[in-house]
Amino acid sequence: MVNRKLIRPSLSEIKDQMPRYGAVQRKRVPPEVTNAENYYYIKQMAAKTPMVVKLMDGEEIRGVIEWYDKSCIKVHRQDAPNLLILKHAVKYMYKQNEDQEVDEVDLE
Repeated sequence: MVNRKLIRPSLSEIKDQMPRYGAVQRKRVPPEVTNAENYYYIKQMAAKTPMVVKLMDGEEIRGVIEWYDKSCIKVHRQDAPNLLILKHAVKYMYKQNEDQEVDEVDLE
């Protein structure tokens, strides 16, 4: 007679594999969603940082971001009316004071 060892999974492993009835499972967040965009907008809105928004057609809009949502941002401008800009029309954006630093470097 050969002595055989019985291999059994632990109780916690079995519980993990079984579906839970009545329990609401959390939806998993896609890995591409990091909330970095939200953090950036909130930081710039709180500091009222002057921003430059470069649109796909090459136009530059200067102002302060007032609020944002999933598909657009609202830019408050001093000399012109406020604008609601769709995010898919934005090529990139940067802080307005970084624009001045680039000009100073170009002059030297």
